[in-house]
Amino acid sequence: MSDAFDVAVIGAGAAGMMCASVAGQRGRRVVLIDHAEKLAEKIRISGGGRCNFTNANATPQNYLSQNPHFCRSALSRYTPQDFISLVKRYRIPFHEKHKGQLFCDRSAEDIIAMLKAECDAGRVQWRMPSVVKSVSRESDSFRLITTSGDIVVDKLVIATGGLSIPKIGATDFAFRIAKQFNVPVIEPRPGLVPLTFNEHEWQPFVPMAGISLEIDIETGEKKSRGHFREDLLFTHRGLSGPAVLQISNYWTPGTDITLDLYPGLDVATALTEGKREIRRNLNNWLSQILPARLAEAWLLAHEVKPEARIPDLPDTTLRRLGASLNRWRIRPKGSEGYRKAEVTLGGVDTRALSQQDMAVKALPGLHFVGEAVDVTGWLGGYNFQWAWASGMAAGLSV
Repeated sequence: MSDAFDVAVIGAGAAGMMCASVAGQRGRRVVLIDHAEKLAEKIRISGGGRCNFTNANATPQNYLSQNPHFCRSALSRYTPQDFISLVKRYRIPFHEKHKGQLFCDRSAEDIIAMLKAECDAGRVQWRMPSVVKSVSRESDSFRLITTSGDIVVDKLVIATGGLSIPKIGATDFAFRIAKQFNVPVIEPRPGLVPLTFNEHEWQPFVPMAGISLEIDIETGEKKSRGHFREDLLFTHRGLSGPAVLQISNYWTPGTDITLDLYPGLDVATALTEGKREIRRNLNNWLSQILPARLAEAWLLAHEVKPEARIPDLPDTTLRRLGASLNRWRIRPKGSEGYRKAEVTLGGVDTRALSQQDMAVKALPGLHFVGEAVDVTGWLGGYNFQWAWASGMAAGLSV
């Protein structure tokens, strides 16, 4: 015996619950399946436990994809203001923290409870925890063999996310299903992730671990170039903080990243032109524009004595030092991988999907939404907005 539904959504995360709730409230008989025991763990831990649930300034320009125009349709039809209206309807208090990033005042649990209530309003049936063992196509239907029984549906939505943070249950399920049904997949890799460096080469910077400062950072070429002004964090293994997480989406192995540790000031010019007036030593002067510990470590790493007086140093040394601060070019060895990545870059190739309803063009009835798809947003609520928008697009059509 099999249970029959109109729609099965596999993955009860942000995109999955949005899709299921919308379809259910349209009168569709929906079953929502997830292998986890705890609902929406990735929402729960996001934003330091307060869920950066959208960005008020989200536009298609804030997303990366090999098919960059694909996200426009869904994002234009379900905007940040639409989700904010839903949050307000549930009287969830929230605040803007930085550059349009919206967080819950209390807890991410408020967003999870809201989405569950929306699913309940659509009479969505839950199968959780339940593992999907296989998916097969039978005539115009899909048959799912699960640990909670067989299910037959007309429409199937894959909302199982990507590979980031495996310790909370991330798997390659979406990509396996895509390959099973001959849907192309852009090679996945970790996104919004700290970068690491050769252990020996990084040794001079290890003492800087814990230092944070606002910088400019960039990498890439022409259209694929990324440039951000955000906070940088030194770690024992490399670099992290919002600046590096942002640039990691644009960085490719074997290439450099460039950092300006004091944006807005040409350090070389300030040192050489102010040489006669500046009577202090280098360490004291640099400590005015950089954290003191970083200033001293930076001078030692560049073989300049911290106690050296600026008037006593040749212009060539001052220019070299200034250039190193304004254009620090370094080559990461790699990243901290999926265990520290906030998202997965790549995924189901959007050129195989309809931008109207996220359905596979060659196989009507099969849909992919959220992080499983090759659409990746910047840090700061953009990826949740894609989850809501893509889930809505599929939910309105299944």
